[in-house]
Amino acid sequence: MRDNRVLRGRHLHRLQRRHFILFDVLPFVGTLAALALLAVRPIGGMEIGLFAAMWLVTGLGLTVGYHRLFTHGAFTTTGWVSNLLIVMGSMAGRGPMISWAAMHRRHHELSDHDGDLHSPNLHGAGWRRRLHGFVHAQLTWMVEHDYPNVAHYVPDLIARRSWVNVNGYYYAWVLLGLAIPAVLGGLISASVWGVLTGFLWGGVVRMFVVEQTMSAINSLNHMLGSRPFQTRGDNSRNLGVMAWLAWGEGWHNNHHAFPYSAAFGLRWSEFDLGFLFIRALEAAGLAWNVKVPAPERITARMTAHPAEAAPDFGHG
Repeated sequence: MRDNRVLRGRHLHRLQRRHFILFDVLPFVGTLAALALLAVRPIGGMEIGLFAAMWLVTGLGLTVGYHRLFTHGAFTTTGWVSNLLIVMGSMAGRGPMISWAAMHRRHHELSDHDGDLHSPNLHGAGWRRRLHGFVHAQLTWMVEHDYPNVAHYVPDLIARRSWVNVNGYYYAWVLLGLAIPAVLGGLISASVWGVLTGFLWGGVVRMFVVEQTMSAINSLNHMLGSRPFQTRGDNSRNLGVMAWLAWGEGWHNNHHAFPYSAAFGLRWSEFDLGFLFIRALEAAGLAWNVKVPAPERITARMTAHPAEAAPDFGHG
């Protein structure tokens, strides 16, 4: 029986392969080129600063915008902030916001079960099959996959005309994310070399690192780490190191237990850069209705039987 929740077709698969080549393969090649150029001239504070700034901007666009706001409705913000978050997330080159949100909602619906687009746990036992699952979740699932029907998964998002309009300029925003560090590199250094290294380190290398970091949440965080919460049939796990590297995303078991929560780190010791940014928006009057589970609910989920702990996906 046909599953109307997903779309398949040669045209979609061609688009997926093209996106994979443009924003996964080419950034990898560009990263190798940037590393090779280190033999010609080492990088300095400018390149490191541009990399860090663009890593922060695009990473927050993904975790705060794409993930917590649009996919799960974890807080409310103004129109211009939400549009800016689409631009910031788009510059990461991880796909248009509406598509990303649809795929992530399907991931929560079917996490580590048949139909999950990027589970590492559906390829059998043994180290070879486990390695195959890791590579699939980290990278190769993006080459060709079922496309979630946005009319089914994200009707709330496609009903917002301004979001659809900004989302429609996805490729322009990706190019902007490459152009900004190139222009800044040229202006700061007053040289063509600065344009090149700004483009490479603030643009290409940053895109590659952000992509690999976000993909590691799909792979590593469904294979390794702690499970303080029982979740509905998935293998989501917490990895503190990934929380630091991925803007708070590494508290993945926490997130699967409370998908609606704006905070992925649920304890004072769980560093969550994305949530700190949301709190800063709230303090500035730019975010409200910030959803965080009550302490007693967190405690109850820790002791609940899995069958009694089905998550609220929180994307109404």
